[in-house]
Amino acid sequence: MPDTGKLPIGVFDSGVGGLTVVRALMERLPLENIVYFGDTARVPYGVKSVATIEHFTGQITDYLLDQGVKMLIIACNTMAAVASQVVKDKAGAIPVLDVIEAGARAAVAESRSRAIGVIGTPTTINSNAYARRMHALDPNVRVYSQACPLFVPLVEEGWLDHEVTRLTAQEYLKPVMAENVDTLVLGCTHYPLIKPLLQDVVGPDIRLVDSAITVAEQAARTLTEMGIANDGRSLPTYCYTVTDIPLRFQTIGERFLGRSLGTVNKVDW
Repeated sequence: MPDTGKLPIGVFDSGVGGLTVVRALMERLPLENIVYFGDTARVPYGVKSVATIEHFTGQITDYLLDQGVKMLIIACNTMAAVASQVVKDKAGAIPVLDVIEAGARAAVAESRSRAIGVIGTPTTINSNAYARRMHALDPNVRVYSQACPLFVPLVEEGWLDHEVTRLTAQEYLKPVMAENVDTLVLGCTHYPLIKPLLQDVVGPDIRLVDSAITVAEQAARTLTEMGIANDGRSLPTYCYTVTDIPLRFQTIGERFLGRSLGTVNKVDW
């Protein structure tokens, strides 16, 4: 019988953003093998219909299950918002975690005033997925959501501490700050890269919930509870698969990961 602990964790996203989740997993679970899938040929998902997102998500899930993963992590907020059930139906007994569930739980646990802000892409915010999950955990929380469409291109441009990004953040966060929130959920995997700037804009009294870190914590707990953590008798392997390798993928990917990407495989669908 194969050693389940040695099987990889499958992490997937519509593009490169989910590498912030891989980075958090590498730091929290340094012994685990990881397979990452980014659907770079069909990004962005945010402008696509629910049926299309479900179809693409199902395809990626099948691919990762064929790789023999022991856990699936939906690192894309858009996929998590509209297609998490598709993944769970296909995965069967394999645990499925997602950034929205992890971020919502952490925010509800952290907030003292029960006033929570959420920032994300327009699709994630319009889906109301964070607010729904938070209200399911605590009906008394008040959730104030704000779409921030310019953050993704600014992050991919590398303008992580740029005056334009700072001014954009101040503008986007004004209405959320006016509601006296004490917790702010970073509801997009690109946003951890501008976390220091966002903390600066909102001030030290507001806790930022980084769903990459919270999903890595949840993964650690789940692996331990299920007895499928890697015992670490050999060095971990990291495998990256994409559907297209755009010119800037390596540069952006390494910025997200905080280290060299190594070999990137491409699949043709």
